[in-house]
Amino acid sequence: MAAGKQRGLAYLGVLMLVLAIGVALSAAAGAWARQLQREKEAQLLHIGLQLQRAIESYHRSGTAPAYPKTLEVLLKDDRVSFTRRHLRRLYADPMSGKPEWGLVKGTDGGIVGVFSLVEGSPLKRRGFAAELGDFADKASYQEWVFLAGSTR
Repeated sequence: MAAGKQRGLAYLGVLMLVLAIGVALSAAAGAWARQLQREKEAQLLHIGLQLQRAIESYHRSGTAPAYPKTLEVLLKDDRVSFTRRHLRRLYADPMSGKPEWGLVKGTDGGIVGVFSLVEGSPLKRRGFAAELGDFADKASYQEWVFLAGSTR
């Protein structure tokens, strides 16, 4: 009879160990997911700033100031006689992994800014570069709008 009680106690101990490991892995997975989101946010800020600067560069160059009609024209500006590239390549939205961006159009129909189409809530709330404008305390990534300098 004593051997039966010991087996039951060992079984209970193994169950407790499995439960403890599961809780620890769950906590680690949550921390890993937050870290991954922080990295994607940093990429979004970097890429958004690159797009913002490219739109500003396009607007300043050329014979008459104009905003690009598509993001693709930032890769090769044919308004001038030589090859001018405002952007090396079109970047995918790091939050969605897709090449689509929300576009902010100006009165002339040109693109004056971009934003992520992802509806998630950002972890970063403060400490943004002044060049980005007012990103503090925004509730959604869609509110992080990367506008060209003259339109802010």
